[in-house]
Amino acid sequence: MAPAQGGFSWSNIAVGAVMNMFEVTTLGQPFEVIKTQMASNRTQTMWQALKTVSSRGGVLGFYQGLIPWAWIEASTKGAVLLFTSTEVQKVAKSLGMGPGAAGLFGGMTGGIVQAYATMGFCTCMKTAEITRQKQMASGEAPPSTWKVFADIYRREGIRGINKGVNAVAVRQMTNWGSRMGFARLAEAPVRRFSGKTDGEKLSNVERVLCSTVGGALATWNQPIEVIRVEV
Repeated sequence: MAPAQGGFSWSNIAVGAVMNMFEVTTLGQPFEVIKTQMASNRTQTMWQALKTVSSRGGVLGFYQGLIPWAWIEASTKGAVLLFTSTEVQKVAKSLGMGPGAAGLFGGMTGGIVQAYATMGFCTCMKTAEITRQKQMASGEAPPSTWKVFADIYRREGIRGINKGVNAVAVRQMTNWGSRMGFARLAEAPVRRFSGKTDGEKLSNVERVLCSTVGGALATWNQPIEVIRVEV
């Protein structure tokens, strides 16, 4: 699924929302739950984290917080990210930036905007839902997710709901900037290998390869992600 490149396209909002919904519904949410479990329980190995999550409901334990909060977060942040980053990349290229620099700048801008526009509230609600599941697994009778949300808001206000959003913004800025920047840089060697000129479109397989390279190289910012979870 490719972002629209010509003109000012609102279709990227729908493309970004659908793309992120698919990602989180397949393997995105299980990896998020495992990552959060390990980050908040530093002594656990990967195997211990898998067993702990599985004990909270089997396979469904890996999808805690998926409906509706991860869906809401994925659709809104995906829409904001793809629309913003695509438009910024077009402007950056028109100012003479190369593909790598334009991708870096677009990804950084999109990551910052999505963090402050959508992720504070959604992250708070997902955390509340996962906390409830942990309490239920231990035999407690937890309050509803909205009750947890209301308690946080009453105690800490908007700042409490968006607690950690600055760390989220730094993480998303470095994450998406790196992903898009590295993915654009990877296009040049892929074109050379396949014998394509700069004007020729890459195939879907080639684009997936570039995106995979970008995603893998973007993991340098994992320390920032651990800080985000801690906050």
